[in-house]
Amino acid sequence: MSVKKQRLIIDICLPIYYHMSTSTEFGLATMYRLIKKSGAERVSDEAADELRKVLEELAYRIARQGVDLSLHAGRKTIKSEDIRLAAKNILKL
Repeated sequence: MSVKKQRLIIDICLPIYYHMSTSTEFGLATMYRLIKKSGAERVSDEAADELRKVLEELAYRIARQGVDLSLHAGRKTIKSEDIRLAAKNILKL
């Protein structure tokens, strides 16, 4: 399958799956721990849930760009350097 066809399939199917899915990838308890480790004494349910949504969207964008980079390199396997470079681009580090 050509890179263009792979990219087309990803462009069509992945956003549909991602946005139709009601389950989340990160646990809410993890979000509470992250916020508390950052110095908060108390954490609202809404704050933990919002952090989860933001991190999931960020992770989705990084993963998607990592896929683009691996396809551009002619690989089907996403490597750690793809994710590292994608994170650097997304986060502007």
